[in-house]
Amino acid sequence: MDKYEDLLDLFASTNDRESMRLLFEDMFTDAEIKDLEIRWKLMNDLYNHVPQREIASNLHISLCRITRGSKMLKKKDGYVKSYLSNHYDDHLHR
Repeated sequence: MDKYEDLLDLFASTNDRESMRLLFEDMFTDAEIKDLEIRWKLMNDLYNHVPQREIASNLHISLCRITRGSKMLKKKDGYVKSYLSNHYDDHLHR
């Protein structure tokens, strides 16, 4: 099994919020966790049609980074898009 598969197994083995928090704190630096938080905020903002320049200004990130997030939400069967649709219970974005 390659290391990527091992990593997927590790993350899949967490079955509750506290375990995931502990895993993140072990695996990532504070800066890396902050980066994940920003990426998640970006995805939520894009999903909710916040203009990209406004997102860039609010989160202090580049438009290139926003473009990557936008591409993720354009995937027809993307996991993040599906999660956000279920989270916001609007299913209009599917």
